Amino acid sequence: MTENHALPLYVQTAERLIREINAGRLLDGERLPPERDMAQDLGISVGTLRKALADLTDKGMLDRVQGSGNYVRHSPDATSVYAFFRLELVDGGGLPTATILSVDRLEKPNDLPDFGASRYGFRIRRLRRLGGVPAAVEEIWLDGAAKDQLITEDLSESLYLYYRDQLGLWITRAEDSVGVGHVPDWAPEAFPAVPGSVCGYVERLSWAQTGDNIEYSRTWFDSDKVRHITRMK
Repeated sequence: MTENHALPLYVQTAERLIREINAGRLLDGERLPPERDMAQDLGISVGTLRKALADLTDKGMLDRVQGSGNYVRHSPDATSVYAFFRLELVDGGGLPTATILSVDRLEKPNDLPDFGASRYGFRIRRLRRLGGVPAAVEEIWLDGAAKDQLITEDLSESLYLYYRDQLGLWITRAEDSVGVGHVPDWAPEAFPAVPGSVCGYVERLSWAQTGDNIEYSRTWFDSDKVRHITRMK
């Protein structure tokens, strides 16, 4: 298994706070703890925390009042690296991280839906953690016309961020089908459910700003630990 490039620490911190705000774990108008206390609780420097808080302020999700403190503001239209990521811990939130299991360029198998312009695709298999807890395994197929070659070390923990920054493709729409599936036989031992056992299951088709559906994915998740959430704006 290969650990891919992590997001900068201040971005991870901001994304963690955004997910906790969206999940209702941090309430609208709630005052955050003093910055030094908060940085210590998060295990980061005060400087890193302040960069994260500045990011939230720019997104309209935080009011920083001089001499008073930092106050949460719900902003459902705020941009987020993980805006399309729908899995949360049962208690809400949880920063997503990923471990790459394999990256292969293959002919698209017959059991995939019709997507993309090429008969080939890049198959990316990953183990997903939420808040450090193994939560899901993913199989993502990116249409082979998007790039000639994928280098594992270049992939970001957020593939949509990688698509945007490296391929010039913005995912603007995604369609999820949620149901029940069986853990695949390639799931690593770190995933708590054994292969063949019943689990939560999500299939997704994703469209880029070009109007093309460039990606298909399937996710098997441990429903004892996480849930699939959609919030209406």
